[in-house]
Amino acid sequence: MASAGDTQASALAWRNWAGDQECSPAEVARPRDRDELAEAVASAAAAGRKVSVAGTGHSFTETAMTDGTMIDVRALSGVIDAERSSGLVRVGAGTLLADLNEELSRLGLAMENLGDIDRQTIAGAISTGTHGTGAKLRNISAQVEAVELILAGGAVRELSADRDPELLRAARVGIGALGAISAVTLRCVPAFTLRRVDRPCPREEVLDTFQERAEANDHFELFTFPYSNSALVLERNRTEEPPHPRGRAAAYLNDIVLENWALEAISAAGKLFPAAIPRLSRLAARLASGSTATDRSDRIFANERRVRFTEMEYGVPREHGAEAARRVIEWVRANRYPVFFPIEMRVTADDDALLSPSHERETAYIAVHQYRGMEWRPYFEAVEEIMDDYGGRPHWGKRHFQTAATLAPRYPRWADFQAARDVLDPDRVFANEYAARVLGV
Repeated sequence: MASAGDTQASALAWRNWAGDQECSPAEVARPRDRDELAEAVASAAAAGRKVSVAGTGHSFTETAMTDGTMIDVRALSGVIDAERSSGLVRVGAGTLLADLNEELSRLGLAMENLGDIDRQTIAGAISTGTHGTGAKLRNISAQVEAVELILAGGAVRELSADRDPELLRAARVGIGALGAISAVTLRCVPAFTLRRVDRPCPREEVLDTFQERAEANDHFELFTFPYSNSALVLERNRTEEPPHPRGRAAAYLNDIVLENWALEAISAAGKLFPAAIPRLSRLAARLASGSTATDRSDRIFANERRVRFTEMEYGVPREHGAEAARRVIEWVRANRYPVFFPIEMRVTADDDALLSPSHERETAYIAVHQYRGMEWRPYFEAVEEIMDDYGGRPHWGKRHFQTAATLAPRYPRWADFQAARDVLDPDRVFANEYAARVLGV
């Protein structure tokens, strides 16, 4: 039987978490350390195979797909080095965010901002521009101080803010197109506690005050069903109170029964009876009652996600966020489109990663979802057309239909990213059909 560090022929199809992206790699490598990763990359390149790096498959795009060599980096996991005084922590690229949060907690540290799931690898999260929410806070990749890359020939290249600031700005959101990340150095902060308050509000009232609410809270977001007139508002703020973790029973009731089982049941009913979706949406909105929680920051950020769906998310200039969301809702209602899943809105500060959707602009993110097995393309195409009107930039891990030609004008430093790609992967070993479509050849 092949060992975990071996490269072996692939007999099985690879699928992403949602189950709607599938490929059959010629081989799959599962390196156990940096040297084995370098050997796997060099071997594949020498054989003329393209290389793709996969984590937990939480992207909805084809970014990890390949018919060449797929590298599973999940064994490159854990804290490699940590300096509590500076908050700099070096971790393996395949470290799951959930595991990272536990290790950071033991060090008295935390990530300053996180998304709402914690099942991605750190390399996958930063490479796709994954973000949380907070008007004064940037996305996860902005917390990166250095990236260790394995290049096509197997060489190790350390990119740091001191030595390679421009290349690091490219690699922080590299979409897997610059090399295989083996380690990441993060700038962490002292551990902190968050108080989360969820409450339903009239949607128009929330959208009218969207900017003010974003500025008034450390972390602000909202969920709204297109066929309902209410929104569930989530406000998370730092507190000096000690954490008060929920008991197992309460956590299970809220996170599993209400947020997953009930959502699955209502979604499945909507799939069987599309005409009932408006009524089901209003029912779901009524079930989204208020709650409060005070706990360790990462536990407040993360949610349990068991219901499978596909997703599109766009970042637009923050001042246009409410208007763009209203237009999406109007389109759904005008076309009586059968979508049950809610629209989600978040915000981030601007940052300087070359291909970050928040590059040099304060951003409102608008995410739309469709339940597994239901038609999604007309809905997503309509949403994308709306976002195009605002110069919208897609989340790199979510579905979109853009090409290099349509994306280049939206990123002021697009040419600089391409120059970094020419330096780090001139032979385009780290490429696939998705990279060719969105970045060019």
